[in-house]
Formats: sequence, C-alpha cells, structure tokens
Amino acid sequence: MKQFKSDDTIMLLVDHQTGTLNFAANRPHEMIISRTRALARLAKALNIPVVLTSSQEDQAQGPLLEDLKSLLPEEFEARVKRAGITNAWDDENYKSAVLKAANGKKNIIMAGLTNDVCIVWPSISMVADGFDVQVVIDAGGSPSQIADDIAQQTWEGQGVRTTTINQLISELVHNWATEEGQRVFPILFEEVMSKVGQFS
Repeated sequence: MKQFKSDDTIMLLVDHQTGTLNFAANRPHEMIISRTRALARLAKALNIPVVLTSSQEDQAQGPLLEDLKSLLPEEFEARVKRAGITNAWDDENYKSAVLKAANGKKNIIMAGLTNDVCIVWPSISMVADGFDVQVVIDAGGSPSQIADDIAQQTWEGQGVRTTTINQLISELVHNWATEEGQRVFPILFEEVMSKVGQFS
C-alpha cells in the first residue's frame, strides 16, 4: 500500500454545506464537522493544498460551513461553485482548479457530503485518470447506512481507498516526535481525541 505524505498530496473537501449536512443521517453531524475541521487544520499545518467546492449554494444545499470560511479563508474565497453537476470531476472549472493545485501530485485526500453521491463518482473518476485517492469516510455521510455502505463498496471496487481521520493523520505524520508531528498533535487532540465517546 502506498503511503501518502504531506508533500505529495492535495486535499479536496466537497460540498460541506449547511444543507447537505442535513442529508447525512448515518452519523452525527457533530462528528462530520469535527472531522472536517480536523482535515482543514491538518492541511494548513502540513501545507497541503486544498480545493473547496460547493453545489447550488442558493438552493437546499446552502452555503459552505462557516468553519471552512474561518479555517481556510483563501480557499473559501476561491471555492468552485458548481451549478449542480453531481460528479464534480465533470465540472471543467473544478477539474482545472484541482489540476492546478495538484501541480503534478497524484495523491488525493477527499471528504464530503454526501458519500453516496458527491464523493463516490469523482473519486472513481480521478482514479480512472491516474490519481491515488483516499476517502475520509467519517468526515462525510449519507442519508442512510445502507447508502454509505454501498458507496464505499462501489468506490473500493474501483481502486479508491477508504480511511478515517485517525488513520489518515497517523499515515501522514508517521512519527509524533517530528516537527510535523508536534504541529499536528494538538489538532488530533482538540478535534478528535477530546471527543471520543461523544458520538455513537
């Protein structure tokens, strides 16, 4: 298994919007938000490029979470506002933004709402285009656990890896005694470990 490193990876946060959050019923919204915050802070701490995208902000999907605006202000302002294309990779503006951010890097960390629509299709499309993709499943959700399970089975069948926030952080950091480890540990504690037991 290929290990992702901070210097060969980019991060894509897809449709973490106030409305799409309500479409995720299979895990607590507080968990999704804490994991999304952890990803945003992780990217900032490790200098991992981030591309944000949203879909139809003026409709039921709503605006991106305020947490992303405060944690990633530049990326928030540069977000790609899609007109409704479900597979973000089919949106030329989004694809161009991702390729520019990647600048030749082939490792992609993805998370978003919902896993069964907004994540499954672009993750598969990017693998088909030669990228290595990991989906942080607990930083997203689906309308039901069945929908989440089928999405996971579908993307894994096409070569996309599934991970969780703890697993991803430990993969990227690899050693807590390093400078990177020291920068990331407070994020892990504040956004994840301090909340252990709060979510069922």
